[in-house]
Amino acid sequence: MTAEQLVDSLFAAVGKEFGAEELNLDPQLLQRARDGQLSRRSGGGRGRGDRRGGPQRPVDHSTHRSLPLPSGLSQNPWLPADSKPDARKASRSSSIPFHGRWRTTRNRIRYLRHRGRLARQYEYAFEYDLFARFPVENSPGKVKAYARALEAFAGYARLQDPPIETVRLPFEGREVVGYLHIPRGARPAPVVITIGGLDSRKENAAARNDDYLARGVAWLAFDMPGTGQSSVRVIVPGAEREFSRVLDYIATRPELDARRVAVYGGSWGGHWSARLAYTERARLRGAVVQGGPVHAYFQPEWQRKALGTREYLFELFEARSAVYGVHTLEEFLAYGPRMSLAEAGMLDKPSAPMLIINGMKDSQVPVEDSFALMRSGSPKEAWINPQGGHMGRSAALSDDAVFEQVTLPWVVRTLGVAP
Repeated sequence: MTAEQLVDSLFAAVGKEFGAEELNLDPQLLQRARDGQLSRRSGGGRGRGDRRGGPQRPVDHSTHRSLPLPSGLSQNPWLPADSKPDARKASRSSSIPFHGRWRTTRNRIRYLRHRGRLARQYEYAFEYDLFARFPVENSPGKVKAYARALEAFAGYARLQDPPIETVRLPFEGREVVGYLHIPRGARPAPVVITIGGLDSRKENAAARNDDYLARGVAWLAFDMPGTGQSSVRVIVPGAEREFSRVLDYIATRPELDARRVAVYGGSWGGHWSARLAYTERARLRGAVVQGGPVHAYFQPEWQRKALGTREYLFELFEARSAVYGVHTLEEFLAYGPRMSLAEAGMLDKPSAPMLIINGMKDSQVPVEDSFALMRSGSPKEAWINPQGGHMGRSAALSDDAVFEQVTLPWVVRTLGVAP
């Protein structure tokens, strides 16, 4: 986002939040204020560099939970006492001197800036805590870190415009928990469902998913079965039915277009998006399978080799075995084959349109699993990076580059949204 777009959106937000009549802005004054902001290149939003660059400074986790959540301008302690709006003046704004009206408007802009800074602090907090729990919550400290991440994300979600909703769907005696972000604008909005991977969580998806939001596409983010807040604690064939519950829910929301839904899954999440492409093909416009396990991944001969990959940071076996609910290598190797899509008889069946993404040098999920999808069933599209590792990334093409150049355009096009 350019500085000009940032300031334009800031002033639009001021008018939207406080009302043009209440602000009683002189158009020439607004233009001068806008020009002044551009000269300082400041504003309250998040630029691409901030969003993609990760945490920029240390965060004291002992304080992020107590950061104030402003509920109204009159309660904002960061405003100077002599600059808070007077209720008597608000009722007769047309009689307020020119400089008085500008002072009130300036304070409201200050409020929006503070909200943006506060959102960034919450973002830093949940990003740090999500890494602290990586790759799996297998110790008291990691469990505590994940709880803090959820709490910090809740503060971040409330400060977005529009706010990110927390969705809780009753399902088989438990609940499916996820996030929903609906763009402003035309209704009903098309939807992309994003499914987390083995070690990522739905909270990780928020920043990247906002690129969908900017194109008029709503997004829903969920943890994959066996991780995070999924209703399924140990994965089994058929666990994708919790996402069928999500499709049912979309049909109940008039703001969402149940006829234009796509699903995205990366790494282990791609396994679930592939399953849904077969089991829910009538309700999906498309599915992205980026580095998802299909068949060869689940075989003992692959796992014995892949557990030693240098593409992964640490505790790979702990993360992979946790979703199976097993503890020993023997149990792990015996459990995997039951998850094969080939063994389930799915590969030769018709499916929703698929985009298959991976790298030829993937040492975590064999590229052969991508080829297995391509050789069978309905026609599919594929993007394979000859120099790419897991999920197609390489030194020349980062995860973000693959998303921006491959995934995002395909999803937007498949949902019938103008680029």
